[in-house]
Amino acid sequence: MLKKDKIYELSVIVITKNEEDRIARCLESVLHIADEIIVLDSGSNDRTVEISRQYSDQVYVTDDWPGYGFQKQRALEKASCDWVLSIDADEALTSALQDEIVRVLKNNPAEIGYRLPWAVTIFGKTLNYGRSARAPLRLFKREGAWFSDSQIHEKILLPKGKIKKLKGRLLHYTHRDFGHYMEKNRHYAWLGAQKRYDSGKEGFGLTGAMLRAIWTFFQIYIIRLGFLDGRIGFLVAVMYSQGNFNKYAGLWTLRRQAALKKDSPKLENN
Repeated sequence: MLKKDKIYELSVIVITKNEEDRIARCLESVLHIADEIIVLDSGSNDRTVEISRQYSDQVYVTDDWPGYGFQKQRALEKASCDWVLSIDADEALTSALQDEIVRVLKNNPAEIGYRLPWAVTIFGKTLNYGRSARAPLRLFKREGAWFSDSQIHEKILLPKGKIKKLKGRLLHYTHRDFGHYMEKNRHYAWLGAQKRYDSGKEGFGLTGAMLRAIWTFFQIYIIRLGFLDGRIGFLVAVMYSQGNFNKYAGLWTLRRQAALKKDSPKLENN
């Protein structure tokens, strides 16, 4: 336990796999505000676990990967404090956000959760608009909270109550380099396609994929003012537009393959 002289209790949970280049920055940013840090690793073959144990005595390793939602729920079930901060290994609290979290929790707030404004840092630039114009729910009361069982883009589900947004920023080092982006884009797009296929989603074919890609670019670059982030802002808008196209194009291929498989016995009988 990292007990500090304060009147609140905070558990920090983080899931990891092969994050040796980023996990220290993440854990260092929460070390002095947390009562306990819980790291749940899913079989890293680098120094992630070793580094994590320099910051916490609650580092666990699982031998399977059930998906982001299930894995984060496992970590949540190990938490014991009244409040929980769920943070990803590629994120870190700014000093201003650290101070704000301490200040808010010391006042015994009536809210059940808080959204933390993102500060996406990519290709050497911290974005102030576009992808940074979001604030994911990360700080919440433990009682009655759980994670959805989604493979990706899991949600924190809370009992009925008020949720506010803090002002301090959550640094998000989303991609190591452009190669990492392409790898992550492929992985997330395919998981997203499979998720929508399993849920019976239509997607409206390749036309729908194209329109969603255009909308994603317009939303990030225009509505969320990504153009104010300069050339990197343009590149990021294109990247996420491409990712959305790939996701729904993948859904189209899955539905097409299923239809062909369904029709193949009829063709054989004829």
